[in-house]
Amino acid sequence: MKVLVFGATGMVGQGVLLECLLDPDVELVVTVGRTPTGDRNGKLWEIVQEDLTSYADIEDELVGFDACFFCLGVSSAGMKEADYERVTYGITVAAAETLSRLNPLMTFIYVSGAGTDSSEEGSVMWARVKGRTENALMRLPFQTYMFRPGFIEPLDGIQSKTKAYRVLYWLAKPILPMLHWALPDRVVTTRELGRAMLAVARHGWEQHVLETKDIRAVIGA
Repeated sequence: MKVLVFGATGMVGQGVLLECLLDPDVELVVTVGRTPTGDRNGKLWEIVQEDLTSYADIEDELVGFDACFFCLGVSSAGMKEADYERVTYGITVAAAETLSRLNPLMTFIYVSGAGTDSSEEGSVMWARVKGRTENALMRLPFQTYMFRPGFIEPLDGIQSKTKAYRVLYWLAKPILPMLHWALPDRVVTTRELGRAMLAVARHGWEQHVLETKDIRAVIGA
């Protein structure tokens, strides 16, 4: 299997990339982002692309893939809706439209979030924009799946690039075992996310929108 990973330097993207590199059935992993991951692996190839809304100059490098794991995103904190939409909706849909044309048989998996508003009319700004993004992706002419994880526990030395999130994870670390026990449908690890994405890319899933409990069910967690 040949896969693309967008946002491989973020916390979720790091976890997904690691699982792809460890999986013996994945023969090639190509990352696309503004900065390289710094990872050194024989089956990893990195595309550094400054403008993530246009891919005309690299289309030849985006052909022949079986799956795309789109993990790129930003926090909505302090952002106006237009600015958040420009990143969340604009970049995601620009990439997906290009890939659906170049790889019509590809499976495209988008990391959204728990609480996403599919109606696009709710009071929570980020949830509306994520919902608008999901809806646009599901209208494209290839297989798409929306992953909506709740609380994500980073494993394997992975850290968030956002300082506030790093502090949150550090504070939450002592109670994470209890959270897993008390809220199994709300907590997922970076390892589980990556493995579930690979499983859905290979075999599909009955639902196209997967909440945390569905993500864990894919891998029998």
